[in-house]
Amino acid sequence: MSEKQTSGRGQRELRVRVKTAKGRKLSSTLWLERQLNDPYVIRAKKEGYRGRAAYKILELDDKYGFLKPGARVVDLGCAPGGWCQVAVARVNALGQNPKKPVGTVLGVDLQEVEAISGAEIHQLDFLADDADAKVKGWLGGRADVVMSDMAAAASGHKATDHLRIVALVEAALAFAFDVLEDDGTFVAKVLAGGAEQQMQTMLKKNFKKVANVKPPASRADSSEKFVVAMGFRGRQVEGGEGQGDAADDPDAGPLG
Repeated sequence: MSEKQTSGRGQRELRVRVKTAKGRKLSSTLWLERQLNDPYVIRAKKEGYRGRAAYKILELDDKYGFLKPGARVVDLGCAPGGWCQVAVARVNALGQNPKKPVGTVLGVDLQEVEAISGAEIHQLDFLADDADAKVKGWLGGRADVVMSDMAAAASGHKATDHLRIVALVEAALAFAFDVLEDDGTFVAKVLAGGAEQQMQTMLKKNFKKVANVKPPASRADSSEKFVVAMGFRGRQVEGGEGQGDAADDPDAGPLG
C-alpha cells in the first residue's frame, strides 16, 4: 500500500498582516501583528489560557517539578491569571484526581482579577506591612511555592527598567522569606543586566539550588529570564558566603 502523497498545502499557518490604521502608530501595528502570529498566543486561545505567559510556568514546572499535587501556591501579581490556571491543574486544586492530595492556589494583585476556578484571588498590595500575615491566614499556613511574573512599568530607559524590576523581584523575595515553608520554591521573572548580583547571592544563601533559565515560551528578543530557587533553608542571617548550588541546570547560567 503506497503512502499518501501531500503537497503540503494547509499544513502551514498563514501569516497575518496588519495594515496601519489611521491614528495607530507603526509600533502598535507591529506589536499587533506579532501577537496575531505568535504561536503561543494562538495556542493559549485554543487551550483556554488567559495569556501566552501560562506556557512559561508550564515549561519551568515541566523542568523542575515544583507544582506538586497538594502544594500551597502563592502567585504574586497574578493578573490576568494564566499562571494561576496552570497551578490549579498541577497542584490538583479542584480535586479532579481523587488519588492525589488537593492543593491550594492563592493569587494576589493590585488590580481586580476575574475569578479563576480552583483559585482564591485577592486584591492586595503584597508590599503592605500585614500582607504576609493575610496570605498565611488565607492559606491556613505557609506556602510551598511563591511565584511571580511581575514586571515594573516600562520607562523606555533600559537601565532604569532593569533596576526597577530587580527591586520588584527583591521585594517579592523578601515576601517569600516571610511566607515560604522550609524546602519551598521561589520562582520569579528577572531581566538580564548585571545589577542583580546581590539578589543572586541572597538566593544562593537561602536556597539549596538556584537556576537562571529562559524557557522556550520567552520571546527570543526579550531580555527576561526566570530564577527558580529550590529548597528554602529558612532565612539565613546576613553575612557569610552562600552555599547554594547556583545554575545547577546545564542549560542555565548566571544572568548578565
